[in-house]
Amino acid sequence: MKTEVYALGQHISMSAHKARRVIDQIRGRSYEETLMILELMPYRACYPIFKLVYSAAANASFNMGSNEANLVISKAEVNEGTIVKRLKPRARGRSFAIHKPTCHITIVMKDISLGGYIDTDSITWSQKTKWKKKDTTMSYSDMYSNSNGGTWDKK
Repeated sequence: MKTEVYALGQHISMSAHKARRVIDQIRGRSYEETLMILELMPYRACYPIFKLVYSAAANASFNMGSNEANLVISKAEVNEGTIVKRLKPRARGRSFAIHKPTCHITIVMKDISLGGYIDTDSITWSQKTKWKKKDTTMSYSDMYSNSNGGTWDKK
């Protein structure tokens, strides 16, 4: 049984960088919390993203019969679309290129009641990364005990 549904918005007339600023705030949050965040943020990108989140929730309730309280945004990504090019007339018979960027937004929602969802906020930083940070601090005894005179013996 499927636990994920998605909504895809293509050729939305804004730059991908501006849409990513909003998408980064809602990734991994619940459906109800996402709607509150998107209503209160002052960016122009919030409205098309709000419509996509609402559409993905409608897809989940229609296709899987899931409750909106159990939905979590598991994946949200923004890709660059085509660039619409226009010419603006300028002085002395010249023209100036106007670039209007577009983007494609994908919202994937998961029903946490049907399948296990791991909350990334509960995982500590050491569990997320496999490498450990080396201790690079230099103590007072290390500066003078080196055979070459330490840090202060440079001319």
